Amino acid sequence: MIGVVRLAASIGALICVALACAAAQDYPVRPVTFVVPYAPGGATDIFARLLAQKLEARLGRPFVVENKPGASAIIAATAVARSAGDGYTLMMASSTPMALNVTVRKSLPYDPRVDLAPVALVARVPYVLVVNQDLPVRSVAELVKYIKDNPGKVSFGTPGTGTFHHLNAELFKSMFGLDMIHVPYKGTVPALTDVMAGHIQFMFSDVPPALPLVAGGKLRALGVTTKQRVKAAPDIPPLNEVGMPGYETASWHMVATQGQTPPAIIARLNAEIRGIVADPDIETRLLREGAIPEVTPGPDELKEFVRSEIVRWGKIVQDAGIAGSE
Repeated sequence: MIGVVRLAASIGALICVALACAAAQDYPVRPVTFVVPYAPGGATDIFARLLAQKLEARLGRPFVVENKPGASAIIAATAVARSAGDGYTLMMASSTPMALNVTVRKSLPYDPRVDLAPVALVARVPYVLVVNQDLPVRSVAELVKYIKDNPGKVSFGTPGTGTFHHLNAELFKSMFGLDMIHVPYKGTVPALTDVMAGHIQFMFSDVPPALPLVAGGKLRALGVTTKQRVKAAPDIPPLNEVGMPGYETASWHMVATQGQTPPAIIARLNAEIRGIVADPDIETRLLREGAIPEVTPGPDELKEFVRSEIVRWGKIVQDAGIAGSE
C-alpha cells in the first residue's frame, strides 16, 4: 500500500512538472506588468522600459511598465511580493529593495530572500557626485569646506532613505565628519531637478539620468564612485583619485518576481533577458547610458548572490550609521 502511495505521489509530481514546463512554453498568454520602484527617468526606469520593449518583441505580449515610487522601493517590492506568483508581475529591482532595505529598515513587510525571486541580473550602475552650477565649488575638497563653513545648512537629495544614493552620501558624510541635511524624493529625476534649481545643493546620482544634465552644463560633476572611469563620461574622474581615497560603490539592477513563481517561467525569462543583454546593440546602449552590462548567472546562483549582498552591504550600512534608521 505504501508503495502504491509513493508511486501515485511520484506520478503526481511528474505531472506537476510537466504542466509547469508546458505553462512556461506558453508563457505569456496575457500582458505582463513590469513594476518600477521609482519615478520615471532614473536608471531603473530606463532599464525597465528597454527590457519591456525587447521582451514584448520576443514573446509577443505587452510588457507594461508601471511606476510605483515611494518608501525607498518598499511600496513596489511589497506589491510584487504579494502578487499572484504566476510570472505576470515583474519588478526592475535595484540593490535597495533586494539588499539594503534589510539592514536599513527596522522591519520590512517583505523578505527579499523568500518573497521575491531574482530572475536575471542586467547591469551595474556607477554614481556621480553632482552639484548645483551656482555653488562655488569645483572639487571634493571645496565641497567639503563649503559644507563645513555652513553646518546644517547644505542639503543633499536622494530617491529615499536607504537607497544607494543615500548610502553614498552617508559614507561621504562620515568620511569627512559633515553636518548636512537629507531631503528624500520619490525618484532620482525629481531630486536632480531640485539640484538644478538650487533648492538642494548636491546629490550622488545614478549616472544615466545625470550625464545629459552634466553634458548640457546644467550640473557640475565632481567625480564618479567607481575606481575606473565611466566609458560614457571619460572626463569625469573617480572620486578615489580626487580627494576620497579608497572610495568605491556601484549598485546592481536585476529583474525579480514573486517568490513562488514557477521555476520554469523564471528560467525562461532568465534565458530571454540573457539574450537581450548579450545583443551588441543593447550592450552599446547600456554603456552609452553610463551603465556596466552584466552577464546574468542562473536563477539559483542569483539567489545566493542576493543573500551574500544582503550580508556584504549590511556591514557597510552598519558602518555608515544608518542601520535600523527607518
